[in-house]
Amino acid sequence: MILPMILAVDVDYRDRGASIAGVAFENWQDACEKTIFGSRLDDIEDYIPGQFYRRELPCILKLIEEHQLIPDLIVIDGLVYLDGKSRPGLGKHLYDALQGKISVVGVAKRPFKDIAQECELYRGTSKRPLYITSIGLPLTEAKDHIKSMHGEYRIPDLLKQADRISKTMP
Repeated sequence: MILPMILAVDVDYRDRGASIAGVAFENWQDACEKTIFGSRLDDIEDYIPGQFYRRELPCILKLIEEHQLIPDLIVIDGLVYLDGKSRPGLGKHLYDALQGKISVVGVAKRPFKDIAQECELYRGTSKRPLYITSIGLPLTEAKDHIKSMHGEYRIPDLLKQADRISKTMP
């Protein structure tokens, strides 16, 4: 499906499988999604600290391939660069798997060791930052986009929705 869109993805793990949700929207300030996509992947990798991408990347690629998605940008629940600058994380591996054709913004709720302070973003009245990383667009632009997203709390509403959908899928 070829639509001009931003795609927020989240994955929920159960036993040896995963439910993957994609929430597509057109503008950063949108309050509602345009389309919701869901996929399921069985027999996933175990979690290995510092190598989260080995577990989550196949899930995101399954969603993209199954629904033939070609978004303009993908927002992941995680980091593009673990240190904010050069150590590849899930987002960098996703960007590479997509041949560098789709920009990726990572939004993490917790810092990874040595994450750069410039990656911190405070939304709403939260005293705890989100950690924003990006590839395919400048970090300052990525942070501005995430800050502008709908919702008055720390986590933008459409990112919360992707998380909620992944958890309620069969």
